[in-house]
Amino acid sequence: MNGSRAGAREATSPFVDFDRASWAKLGANTPLPLTADELDRVRSLGDAVDLDEVREVYLPLSRLLTLHVQEEGRLYRAYRTFLGATPARTPFVIGVAGSVSVGKSTTARLMRLLLGRWPQHPRVELVTTDGFLHSNAELERRGLMRRKGFPESYNRRALLRFVTEVKAGRAEVTAPVYSHLVYDIIPDRRLVVRKPDILLLEGLNVLQPAQPSRVGGAALAVSDFIDFSVYVDAATADIRRWYVDRFLSLRETAFRNPDSYFRRFADLGTEAATARAEGIWEDINGPNLEHNIRPTRGRASLVLRKGPDHNVTGIRLRKV
Repeated sequence: MNGSRAGAREATSPFVDFDRASWAKLGANTPLPLTADELDRVRSLGDAVDLDEVREVYLPLSRLLTLHVQEEGRLYRAYRTFLGATPARTPFVIGVAGSVSVGKSTTARLMRLLLGRWPQHPRVELVTTDGFLHSNAELERRGLMRRKGFPESYNRRALLRFVTEVKAGRAEVTAPVYSHLVYDIIPDRRLVVRKPDILLLEGLNVLQPAQPSRVGGAALAVSDFIDFSVYVDAATADIRRWYVDRFLSLRETAFRNPDSYFRRFADLGTEAATARAEGIWEDINGPNLEHNIRPTRGRASLVLRKGPDHNVTGIRLRKV
């Protein structure tokens, strides 16, 4: 009976669900092009991903994404024949979304490394949407400093322009650079993107739908230009705990840098630091997750579901 019900649900759902063991089989016999040292360099603080998880979760994902890129190439060739012209092929854009502290940055960096080692697409770039946050001065002017990371704290017009220019095939497109150390945009620094085969776009709100146009015209969003999207998911209580644990770890490391925006938290005792981290979560990161980020999960092409130990336990894939 239970099996019948599960089969019926899958037949009527636009998604197919995999446990980790079943998903891992999809990457069987694919060599792992990654060393432990390389993994250490891309892994975020507090993220427990190891080589087994790379092999069982991220390697099959890189294989799936490669299939999508190849199919996009075949469509491009058919499109070129249909038009009787030779428009340049544009980069394949992959969005990576999820909450603060859920591990989306590690996912994006891992995918950049793995995808770049498939011979079909050696040029892979990663851009984070942090660079498109308004500067702290502008956020203060707008009264948005306590809503940093919310959709309205980004220069959405500049971000949309960046992605549309990438998808238009421009030879060179630039993006602002953000520093987590100083917690602000770095003036006069730009990241240059030169027609990669694949662009990974990582950020809290990359799957947000378009906002209604004030003048009644057609509105566009960054998500309209994403070819495949990954949402990194976990229970709210687990993400909250990971955020607090990371805050406490940073108090002993990065916060002690004299240039750190958070230097004032470095000397807090454990109880006070925990209370401060929990306060930030309750006031900013938690509400942003519940009201803005998690509602976009259903728009993703694929969801990586993590358990309490930060390891991926399940994968949900949108059917083609």
